[in-house]
Amino acid sequence: MSEDRTIPAASSPAEPSLVGDVLLLLFQPDSGTIAGENVLFYVLGGAAVTDLALTGAVEVDGRRLFARPVSATGDERPEDELVAPVWDYLQKKPRDVQTVLAAVGPNLREPALERLVARGELRAETRKTLGLFPSTHYTLGGDRRAELIAGVRAALVGGADPDARTAALAGLLSASDTLPWFDREIPWNSAVYTRGKAFEQGDWGAAAAASAVARTVVAGVASSLVIAGVISSRP
Repeated sequence: MSEDRTIPAASSPAEPSLVGDVLLLLFQPDSGTIAGENVLFYVLGGAAVTDLALTGAVEVDGRRLFARPVSATGDERPEDELVAPVWDYLQKKPRDVQTVLAAVGPNLREPALERLVARGELRAETRKTLGLFPSTHYTLGGDRRAELIAGVRAALVGGADPDARTAALAGLLSASDTLPWFDREIPWNSAVYTRGKAFEQGDWGAAAAASAVARTVVAGVASSLVIAGVISSRP
C-alpha cells in the first residue's frame, strides 16, 4: 500500500538552493536511494555554506593558512529558510569549516528533501512494510537532475569551463567520493578523477576569481572528510 505525499509549493522559493541541487544529484533514480549517505551531512553542510558564499553572505579569514574561520557578513538575514539558520549560526562568531559542517549538516537532509518534493523534482510515496511500518519512497519528478548532470558531466568529461555553481557541485561530488556511483551518467576514469580533484581543490577556471570564498569552503569540505576519517580510499 502506498500514498502520494505532497508539500505545498509555497514552502519552496523561486530559485533552487545549492543544498537541494547537491541532494538531487546524489539521488539515484534506479534505486531510489541517495549516494554517500555516510558523508551526506558534510556535503549538505558544505553546500549550504557555499550557497551563502556565492551570494556574499559569508566570508573566510584569508589571513590564516589553516583552519580558516568562516563568518557571516552584513545584517540582513537570508530569505531562504534552508540556509538562513546556517547564517544565524555563523553570525554568532567565526567558526572553522569542520565545526560548521558538524553543527549544521545533520539538520539539512529532511528539509532539503521536502523542498525537492515541493518543487516537483522528486515525488514522495508513503509505503507500509507488512502493512504496519511506514516509510517514504522517492522517485524522480522533474528534469532538473538531468540538467545538473549534463552541466557537471560537461565540466568533468568535456573540459567545459563551468559557472561557479556547477564548479561547486563538481567539487562537492568529488569531495564526497561518490563520483564512481555516476558511471552510467558520468563515465568514471582517471581523467574524471583528476578533473574532480581539481574542482575540489579550487581550480575553477574563469569562475575562480569571483568565488574565492566558495572555493575555500569546498576545499574545506574535502579536508574535513579526510580529517574525520570517513574518506579512506584517496590515492
